[in-house]
Amino acid sequence: MKEILSGKKIILGVTGCIAAYKSCLIARELISKGAEVKVIMTPSALEFITPLTLSTLTQNDVIINTFPADQKSGITSRTWHIDMALWADVMLIAPATINTIAKIAAGFADNALLTLVAALRCPLVISPAADVDMYQNPITQQNIKKLEDLGVRVIFAEEGKLASGLSGHGRLPEIEKIICSVESVLSGYETDFKGRKILVTAGPTYEDVDPVRYIGNRSSGKMGFQIAKAAFIRGAEVTLITGPVSQSAFQGINVINVRSAEEMKNAIDAELEKNEILIMSAAVADYKPETVADLKIKKEDGLAAIKLTKTVDILSSLKKDGKKIIGFALETNSETENALKKLNSKKLDMIVLNSLREPGSGFEHETNKVTVFHKSGEKKEYPLETKFQTANHILSEVKKII
Repeated sequence: MKEILSGKKIILGVTGCIAAYKSCLIARELISKGAEVKVIMTPSALEFITPLTLSTLTQNDVIINTFPADQKSGITSRTWHIDMALWADVMLIAPATINTIAKIAAGFADNALLTLVAALRCPLVISPAADVDMYQNPITQQNIKKLEDLGVRVIFAEEGKLASGLSGHGRLPEIEKIICSVESVLSGYETDFKGRKILVTAGPTYEDVDPVRYIGNRSSGKMGFQIAKAAFIRGAEVTLITGPVSQSAFQGINVINVRSAEEMKNAIDAELEKNEILIMSAAVADYKPETVADLKIKKEDGLAAIKLTKTVDILSSLKKDGKKIIGFALETNSETENALKKLNSKKLDMIVLNSLREPGSGFEHETNKVTVFHKSGEKKEYPLETKFQTANHILSEVKKII
């Protein structure tokens, strides 16, 4: 399996704000996924982080100035900004100050970074960071909107406590969101779900035996969370209903935590009317104890048997009302037959099949291999890839039916 970033040539632009120290983490993560990274810094970025640090991390020279510092002894130079612009697959500016954003929006080229931006042929991704009042200034927001309209991919700042001590929007987004956004751009995905409202379910449900014990399954929630993240990056307004998991969602995704199948059904019923699409990737328990003990069942008392009853069939009980419903089938045998049976019996628009017999597929893995079946009869099989890339493939299949 090849990482999306493997072999990609990425320019990392670093500008002068306190979040510049996070550029080290960004560079390290890009390199760990197989990318080659070259760094260009604005002069003000030197007040926050040294070129030596970034050069050591990337094993490449760091560019700061447009012109050589000394030409008295002669100089050999080429049009480095053109060469570098042609070299890159994508340029990421993270953090991008409001000054740099304003200058790009106005077409300035008065430092090395801006000169390079002017020469780019590859996609440009910017991740703004500033204090809350600077970020929310109408002129700044107008400049960001202008760049977005020109095709620049913007990773909007997050809300939280800022260096000034104030709280609000302006924080550099988490590293995973930045990396996923770059992967999305390099994969050719646009913000094609902008204006769409998507409901995603993830994780297991737990059915209580007593106040201490429960019946559950091995679902980690990774696939559902990656679908929610991919949809969010592609512009959707995302609500994620999740059973008990250790995953975390991107800021901006509306997360509803549930525990049991009944709680998940109630949450879906409450949210489905507000959304156009439901992607039901949760591994909902099929059975629950018929009765739940009020007190912990003591070992010395013994437990002869637990009488089980079926949980609610969420997909069958939905009031679809024109919504697009996508189900999942995790199978260990007769995979295609069982998936198609579920697709038809539950009147789904699409179903995603993955098999526990496929190495690296299913529960707990960072990867997945899926086959998508449409109710129209169309079938598409995807290779083993990261769950983020699998999520994007699933969304691209969803795009066909909306």
